Order: sequence, then C-alpha cells, then structure tokens
Amino acid sequence: MKLREIYNNNISKKISFEVFPPKEAVNYRKLISELEKIKKLNPAFISLTCGAGGNSGSSTVELARVIKENGFNIMPHFTCVCNSSNFVFKHIKDLEELGIENILALRGDIPIDPTLCCKDFKYANELVEFIKENSSLSVGVAGYPEGHIEAENLQEDIRNLKKKIDCGAEAIFTQLFFDNNKFYSYIDAVRKYGINVPIIAGIMPILNKQQIYKMTALAKITVPQIILEKLETYQPEELQNFGIEYAIRQCEELISENVDGLHFFTLNKMESSIAILKNIL
Repeated sequence: MKLREIYNNNISKKISFEVFPPKEAVNYRKLISELEKIKKLNPAFISLTCGAGGNSGSSTVELARVIKENGFNIMPHFTCVCNSSNFVFKHIKDLEELGIENILALRGDIPIDPTLCCKDFKYANELVEFIKENSSLSVGVAGYPEGHIEAENLQEDIRNLKKKIDCGAEAIFTQLFFDNNKFYSYIDAVRKYGINVPIIAGIMPILNKQQIYKMTALAKITVPQIILEKLETYQPEELQNFGIEYAIRQCEELISENVDGLHFFTLNKMESSIAILKNIL
C-alpha cells in the first residue's frame, strides 16, 4: 500500500516503525525476530534507514527484501548526497522489482571532504524529482518541527520543505520531538505555507540518557525540564518506564488532536513501543 493510500483513507491504525540495518547481515534474523513482536499490531509499514554512515546501497535493498518477505510493508530510506544518478536509478529499479512501493527521500549527511562526492544531487528535492520521474514509487520526506540544524531559521527550512512537496513528495515524517506544542506550531506554519500533505509525528521512546544527549547534539530538539531531571536522577529501568509513560501521554494528546499518523523510532528495540501502543490503541 502506497503512502497516499495509507494516509488518505479511513484506516484507523496509521502506525509505523523505524529500524536500522544491523552492521552485519548475519544479524538480520535478530532484527526480524524483533519485528515479529509488532506484527500483531498490524503496522502500516516498516521504515528502514540507510546503512552505516548514511550510505544507501545494496545492503539496504537486500534487507528491505528480507523484511518484505516476512510479511511487512516496507519503506526504505534513500540518500542522494555523494550518489550518482545512475546509482540512484539502479536502486530504485531494484526496489520496484521487489514490489516495494514507498521510499523516504533524504539528502543525507555531507562528508567531511565534500570534494570526494559526485555532484549529481545536492538537495533532497532533486532526489524526489528524480524518483518521481523515473519510477512509480510513493515518496516521503523528512520534516523538522524546530527546523533543520543547518537552516538559519524555521521559515527557511519550510521553504526547502515546500520544494520537496512541489517535486512530488506525498507525506512528511517529522524528526522526533518531546514537546507537542512544537509539533502543533510546526503544522500551523507548514499549512500556512500551502503544504497540505499528511504530516506524521516522529516519536522516540526514551531508552537511556546517552540516547537523548546524542540526538539533541545532532539536531534541534527541545528537551523539557522534567525529562532533563529524570535523565540525571533515574536509574536505567526507572528511566525507561518513565519514557514509556511520557510517550503514552504524548501520543494520547496527539491522537486527540487528530494527528495524521505516529512513526516510532525504535532503535531496533520494540518493547517500549509495544508498551506504549498497548495503552493508546
């Protein structure tokens, strides 16, 4: 089922989960075992990030095949920075041959030495346009409730988002956030800019404090004071339980505000996401 069919009809469970590829293919089975835990929740799809270092390639396609063969709708991520148009063309055709219908189009991280990169693509909107011109894939893109870390401000970031939508992107998946008001303000700003595609909320259950410190160092994410306090005072198990409770409240409020969908960043560990969904579905 394509993104536009998932988010533009009346199905009630617009829930998806993000996983990342294990470093070695021998660990694929462990990931599939984790995914089996959520199969009964009937997720709309599984989102598969790029391989180590943000590189899209044969390993992403192979794992996407494995996940699909185990009964899941799959949305691989694909980055364009440092990739040639021939490389992208080959891999989107590989995905289509597997019967995969959706893809998340991203720019990707610029390497320390950008002179080593192929210059066929510079921005994500160029990748979106290329995919739409050369395939029947339904394309999702990333959104940033507090702005991309490289953008001067939120308005500049939304202008760039509009370019991706104008090139054919059909859904926006947001970066994680802990303050729902940031998400609501983002929706208002995006809609005022004339963007009307579904905006899916990115939710990351708190697993440990290192996870939060790492994420907030890489992106613009406001961490509420109550979370900061628990990070320093709670033991690991207490913090994980707090993270579940916090996400339950966050998701319940989002659902009450008719959020277009919930997208869980699992870090390949399903227990917290399962606990959350048992309380909100």
